[in-house]
Amino acid sequence: MFPQRRFQRRNSSLFCRHCSRLLEAPTAGKLVRCAFCHGMISVPETGKISYPIQKTSFTKLKYKLSPDDGSRGYETLNAGDPFSSNVHHQKKAFLCGVTYRKQKYTLRGTVNDVKSMRALLIDKFKFPAEGILVLTELETRPRYTPTKENMRRALNWLVSNMRPGDSLVFYYSGHGLRQLDFENDELDGFDETLCPVDFKTTGLILDNEINTTIVHPLPKGVRLHAFVDSCHSGTILDLPNVYDRQKGWIDNTPPSRANKNTKGGFAVSLSACADKQIAADTTAFTGKEMRGALTWSLVNALSQRPNPTYEELLEYTVEAIERANRSSNNCSEILKKVFRGKIVQDPQLSASETFDVRSNPTQFVKP
Repeated sequence: MFPQRRFQRRNSSLFCRHCSRLLEAPTAGKLVRCAFCHGMISVPETGKISYPIQKTSFTKLKYKLSPDDGSRGYETLNAGDPFSSNVHHQKKAFLCGVTYRKQKYTLRGTVNDVKSMRALLIDKFKFPAEGILVLTELETRPRYTPTKENMRRALNWLVSNMRPGDSLVFYYSGHGLRQLDFENDELDGFDETLCPVDFKTTGLILDNEINTTIVHPLPKGVRLHAFVDSCHSGTILDLPNVYDRQKGWIDNTPPSRANKNTKGGFAVSLSACADKQIAADTTAFTGKEMRGALTWSLVNALSQRPNPTYEELLEYTVEAIERANRSSNNCSEILKKVFRGKIVQDPQLSASETFDVRSNPTQFVKP
């Protein structure tokens, strides 16, 4: 939860009362606008406060264009009422797309991303529609909107009633942020987070919580695939192994030595970019609809290739982004300024255990 007081000090730093992010404050007694959520806070009468700030995309990614955001002809993407169903599904998925409608940092492509991912799981990988839970702001039932409470409930739903042989998928398209790590769990000193639609009032979802909820409980024989199309998402699942395309597998074990692994199951994550990078929402791939760069390339790779290896999947995503950079139909004018005319993001692969990415096939069904 957010601090109840107007501001809060920790380690000689000022926290925004709206989003709990660290700020660099001006002279005491003045108002300052948070660079992350744009909320106004007052600076305490105790002199100047100086602290390095982790920049984010919220003040930059304000889209002037209004291409199709997936809302036209939208019908609920949930078959029945997944939250209330106790039916066991061997193939099960939680898909979340956050648009932040009518807010300063609206995203235009997240619903399109969710639609394409849902279609891929059903058409190619034979996931039952009843086994796919979708949260978007276009859902008419309140508990199927991507609030923090609903996202937490959905993450728990995903790993409920697991059995050996199950295949689980977690997909997220929306904003991601970073904040200082105070538990010594991160090699770079920052926790990665997801932003629910109501994050300004209820808070962010940290990588620690995601790991505890959907990674650590995985029993032997259960496989989890996560695809996260957001900024700062490289290690969003806190998995202990990260794949570098030049160096191979790199140890991502927390400095605190906290147990971030499964209980015998297998978890693998493909994220849009490194922890320090920003992910693009762009029309470069379709010419009209906004799409997340990771999602578009991922769906195309899995649709066109019968059973790609993880290395092929990663390389296809990298190549797709490079092709978009060479295209004359690139990002919006705003994104061109942010990325200096290019989409700069390096998709990241991480896993609960190391494996040969050149021979291990991408499997959504058999663990």
